[in-house]
Amino acid sequence: MSVVYTCRHCQMAIGRIEQSHVTEDQLGFHFLTPEERRDIISYDLEGNVTVRVICDFCKEALDIHPELSLLSNPLQ
Repeated sequence: MSVVYTCRHCQMAIGRIEQSHVTEDQLGFHFLTPEERRDIISYDLEGNVTVRVICDFCKEALDIHPELSLLSNPLQ
């Protein structure tokens, strides 16, 4: 199983965990609400996990220009 972290806005790969025995509790997923889990985490048929977060570049851009968050794809 791998866990891949990607930016939800620019799709940049942020990080990857290649562990066969990492649990969702170790990753902190248990702190998320069911709605957050559906929005942030996706699973493929092979058991790999994709976690969509925000990279530092996009966070900084959104902090400076919060109106960008109103667009569906603000930082393509």
